[in-house]
Amino acid sequence: MIQQSRFTTLTFIVATLLLTACSQAPVNKPASATSAFPETKDSNDGTHSYTLKNGLKLIVREDHRSPVVVSQVWYKIGSSYEHSGKTGISHLLEHMMFKGTAKHPAGEFSRIISANGGRENAFTGRDYTAYFQQLERSRLKVSFELEADRMRQLQLPAKEFTKEQQVVIEERRMRTDDNPQSLTQELFNATAYVNSGYHNPVIGWMDDIKGLSQQALSLWYHRWYSPNNATLVVAGDVHPQDVLKLAKQYFGGLRNTTMPLPPQARKEVRQRGLRRSIVKAPAKLPYLLMGYKVPVIKDDPSSWEPYALEVLAGILSGGDSARLSSRLIRGSQIAANADVGYDPYARQRELFVIDGTPSKGHSTAELEAALRAEIAQLQETLVSESELARIKAQVVAEDVYQKDSVFYQAMEIGMLETIGLDWRIAKKYVPRVRAISAAQVRKVARKYLLDDQLTITELQPLPLHKEPAPALSMHSLNKH
Repeated sequence: MIQQSRFTTLTFIVATLLLTACSQAPVNKPASATSAFPETKDSNDGTHSYTLKNGLKLIVREDHRSPVVVSQVWYKIGSSYEHSGKTGISHLLEHMMFKGTAKHPAGEFSRIISANGGRENAFTGRDYTAYFQQLERSRLKVSFELEADRMRQLQLPAKEFTKEQQVVIEERRMRTDDNPQSLTQELFNATAYVNSGYHNPVIGWMDDIKGLSQQALSLWYHRWYSPNNATLVVAGDVHPQDVLKLAKQYFGGLRNTTMPLPPQARKEVRQRGLRRSIVKAPAKLPYLLMGYKVPVIKDDPSSWEPYALEVLAGILSGGDSARLSSRLIRGSQIAANADVGYDPYARQRELFVIDGTPSKGHSTAELEAALRAEIAQLQETLVSESELARIKAQVVAEDVYQKDSVFYQAMEIGMLETIGLDWRIAKKYVPRVRAISAAQVRKVARKYLLDDQLTITELQPLPLHKEPAPALSMHSLNKH
């Protein structure tokens, strides 16, 4: 299992080569701080979309730079869909998807992919569960045959279920219960979100994991794993019509289901004041998390605010020259480390998170005060044009170089489609970031970085020789 923190965006390649070119690009400012973005003409950029008769959506991205193909199947189901008592069921099902069908017994899936020179894995998130393979281009049909087989024909033998349930229990114990920062992150989310599906950890609460049954898992599988609840994304050295033909051959005959209405998104209740929580656990260092509730692109795809928040995050922690690094780590040396995370691509309202560890001789209270001072300055004083241009160049460069990865291209498409956004909105990211003004950065800081929307969680270290007390934890993205 590979875990990715949800306080970071999906990042594969960060390069400095493009920074100069981007910084020299013209900055297009909107007419006012409240104006919508001008719409630009869409082109498919080598991307083709189809829908099979059984409801399966197929999206193909051509990239002929190397003879490699990435295939990903995305299901619209993740931890935010789960209800009380069944948390962690999506993640446990991800484990069980490798435990065989009548045609391919347990272990065969991975063995076949490996024999064909490929690699495969899976991950569960709050809003999706996805499975992928990367192969030489002529082996795409191998991936399709295996994924189509387990989409509707998965077996859930009792012996394998019991074994994987114990694997997940140990995973949670190792990665969360025995990890003080993970415990703090989990309590942080549970404190910040009262009603939202993001309240629960992806891996699930320990008692819920222990209480899951083979029958419950089978019902979850048959309810959500259907072609009309899935998106198949293929990227690489392929021709769209060839991929469509293969998709019809292997997936076209699969029976779809009458999908239940997805559970109503549990809209987060209004926060009416600052929330604080404390984790006491054996640890070497204290740790501080501060999170403000902020909008995401899905709230309003035409809004500029999420892009201004992206730029704001870059101003605070976009590289060594950003404010937190230059002022708090190297300058006053109050912080041993400090970072900002914000994910504009979420299904529900997100958190703008600032986290850090105070340096030796300083307290979390001092670190919190220093972080608040940085926020106050952003609310009071406009960012200079030179700083704004530099940060935009970094944000844009990271986005552009991420897309140099065929895997990332497929992942971006699958993620956007699965949370309910059209994949084409990704093409608007760069021009919209470039269009953000200093006034807009200050406006979102004043509007959203307020105490009434703030949650603070602090890790207070206990001596390491003591046993950890039962507490909470957080997993954002788990990978098989």
